[in-house]
Amino acid sequence: MLKYFCIALGGALGSIARYWVGSTVSGRLGARFPYGTFAINMTACVLIGFVLTFLGRRAELSPAWRYLVPVGFIGAYSTFSTYEWETLSSMRSGAFALAALYAVGSLVLGLAAVWGGSVLAELLA
Repeated sequence: MLKYFCIALGGALGSIARYWVGSTVSGRLGARFPYGTFAINMTACVLIGFVLTFLGRRAELSPAWRYLVPVGFIGAYSTFSTYEWETLSSMRSGAFALAALYAVGSLVLGLAAVWGGSVLAELLA
């Protein structure tokens, strides 16, 4: 039962964080390019790289952390399906270069962010 509580709590916090980050970034940078979703995806990549590497090296930590953070919080915070929808919407509106920039940028910078989070966790663990 504890794992479900941890997932629910993490999910609630992740959803709130997703809304806040997305609306804040979009409000400041505009909506022509999906800056809010892009920022969420990149920070989620750093977080998951860091958290899973860190928890993997710290076996003494309670398993509840795996449910709370990567499953609950990051699972609710990340926005891959929204990313796909926004790419498709850009393509449908004829903004093929914008869609390509968004798709390739998310892939390349996301991989670099996961690597950076993992390296940071290796340094700290």
